[in-house]
Amino acid sequence: MLEGFNVVKLLNFVAMVVILKGFNVAKLVRYQITTFQLYNLPTIKHFNIQTFQPLSNTSAEYDHVINNCKGLFMKKTRDYGTAWRILRPQSITDQIFIKAQRIRTLEEKKVSKVGDDVTGEYVGIVNYCVIAMMQLDCAADTPTELSASHVEKMFDERVLETKELMFAKNHDYGEAWRDMRVSSLTDLILMKLLRVKQIEDNQGLTEASEGVKANYQDMLNYAVFALIKLGY
Repeated sequence: MLEGFNVVKLLNFVAMVVILKGFNVAKLVRYQITTFQLYNLPTIKHFNIQTFQPLSNTSAEYDHVINNCKGLFMKKTRDYGTAWRILRPQSITDQIFIKAQRIRTLEEKKVSKVGDDVTGEYVGIVNYCVIAMMQLDCAADTPTELSASHVEKMFDERVLETKELMFAKNHDYGEAWRDMRVSSLTDLILMKLLRVKQIEDNQGLTEASEGVKANYQDMLNYAVFALIKLGY
């Protein structure tokens, strides 16, 4: 099949159909070869692929989800102003907890009597996590009412910082979240919330743990991962 086709380096994403020693892969599309050796082609038996990973564009998927969440957030900002500024950090944590707990209940009972689905609750978690980070960065003399343009700038800054953290962790963990169940991401968010509540009860003091903001960032990223997996 590959006779006469000499490949020295394959460093980018490929779409290909391979028949390897009788193993028929009829549909091998959009896959990335991360480590490989190509020796002495045209014979396929020297084609040693050590790792196959599904091709993904995490950055684009992440941005798509965030843009949808931001779009809803900015619409509500224009409707309600920045009423969220009255919330203390503990209250924001509790709002996120309510949403995460409802997601877990819906995952277990499979029925909603209110109408809001799991996707909508994850969107709420994303936006409340951004609100929490903005609130933490607001000084005591920051006015309650902020302009929509200022809020949008703050939103983008917090999301960019959180996205950079996501890519740093993806580098170390190899996008392990893609093999996780959505329900596991829900549980991770709830675990982070319990940690944040404990830190808040300790007046923000920690001995060996990350601070509150880092936990909000993790929860935001978990919620985005869930929304990507849900096709939002």
